[in-house]
Amino acid sequence: MKKTLLTSTVFAMTAAFTSFAAAQDAEIRIATEGAYPPFNFTDTDGSLKGFDVDIANALCEEMKAKCAIVAQDWDGIIPGLMANKYDAIIASMSITEERKQQIDFTNKYYTTPLAVIAPKDGDVKGVSVEDLKDKVVGAQASTTQANYATDVYEKAGIEVKLYPTQEEAAADLQNGRIDALISDKFVVVDWLNGDGKDCCAMVGDVPGTETEAGIGIRKGEEELKERFNTAIDAIVANGTYGKIVAKYFPFDIY
Repeated sequence: MKKTLLTSTVFAMTAAFTSFAAAQDAEIRIATEGAYPPFNFTDTDGSLKGFDVDIANALCEEMKAKCAIVAQDWDGIIPGLMANKYDAIIASMSITEERKQQIDFTNKYYTTPLAVIAPKDGDVKGVSVEDLKDKVVGAQASTTQANYATDVYEKAGIEVKLYPTQEEAAADLQNGRIDALISDKFVVVDWLNGDGKDCCAMVGDVPGTETEAGIGIRKGEEELKERFNTAIDAIVANGTYGKIVAKYFPFDIY
């Protein structure tokens, strides 16, 4: 009887170790949007690039994990995770209570406020409801900036236009189809330093809108979440994170 119990115990421990090892060796599939520069975008050769992609690769290297990074349209990115199309989302997704009803998040990997930009030759001079009265404000749909635009501006009678991608919203601002754009500050800073430098300028930060971006994980995937959290702490501590930030921004975003 003792021998049988001991054999069963050894078998159970071996099976558990094998399962853990297999989980460690399994490929981690990561989704990003591919249309939110400089955080994630599709290069001319079709490859995914940007801050989110570099962070994903650094985390996978730190975890010694084999990873595959794929593009997914923003509107379908949470449903795709829940449908097991991939295992994680690294796409500048803000951690919100609404999203936490559907998925789980790691600790933050950067922090950002919202900001408003407008044409240089326009008359938008501030970010308040009064400043934007009788204006048309654009934002990317299904984002924290879209939530703010609809919850604050639209409820005050301001027209709000939502777009599938940040790039489409910026193009309409540049072409005069909207009067202002509310967005992640770091995204519009990059755009204003590039394609938008001749047309538009920063109006200001939106008070009280600072949010943290985290990695989206399916609920119940505690082991994977802990691996990512440990890796985030490690790349911040060893300087890898700082080197990636310096490629894109002249300031700290953690």
